[in-house]
Amino acid sequence: MPTADTNYTLEDQERMTRAENYFAWQHRLVIRELGQRVIEIGCGIGNFTRLMLDREAVVALDIEADCVERHKQRFPDQKNVSAMTCDVNAPEFANLKSFGADSCVCLNVLEHVEHDREALCRMADALIPGGVVILLVPAFPSLYGRIDELLGHYRRYTRASMSRLASEAGLSVKTAFYWNAIGFFGWWTNAHILKRQAQSAAQIEFFDRYIVPIASRVENIVHPPFGQSMFVVLKKSR
Repeated sequence: MPTADTNYTLEDQERMTRAENYFAWQHRLVIRELGQRVIEIGCGIGNFTRLMLDREAVVALDIEADCVERHKQRFPDQKNVSAMTCDVNAPEFANLKSFGADSCVCLNVLEHVEHDREALCRMADALIPGGVVILLVPAFPSLYGRIDELLGHYRRYTRASMSRLASEAGLSVKTAFYWNAIGFFGWWTNAHILKRQAQSAAQIEFFDRYIVPIASRVENIVHPPFGQSMFVVLKKSR
């Protein structure tokens, strides 16, 4: 049930590096849609960047300077990867249009952006025609609880709300499905029964070691009708 959330502290993100199965599951989803020139929004310390090192070029962005510095230290000799402190809704983000990105990866980040429609518009503007925005976002407003609040989540999404948002941003929905059905129950339990304020290290380790290998195989065969998160690919037509 872990989420590699952009609002985690550096210590939290370092702990998440051990969630190997979880990140591998994410990677298998993303790699099917990923191009060669990638903008990664909300890169943190590079827990997902490390799975994109075979791309032609990756520009990794985060609003936290400490995370960006740790990111640079982590990949000092990776010539195809650069990192910078930048907000997607900041004026300087528009400079990335010259990068010629064919993919924009935004995993567990959009829910932190107050003006998500504006953010999607800016992502779309940075892409070449036919490029894609790849999102992983928390699903189902009914799951919203204290953990979401403390993580700085403005919202959780549904397929219907994402479809409306994409249309407003001038993007079309190529793919949208719920993900991590077992995590749905864990998150609901944490939010509404246990009233937790954070995921424990033990929960993350147990989920990654014992649940993810099984859940990922099942969901690779059939997408569940609900989930803790939603995987979305939005396409820029022109």
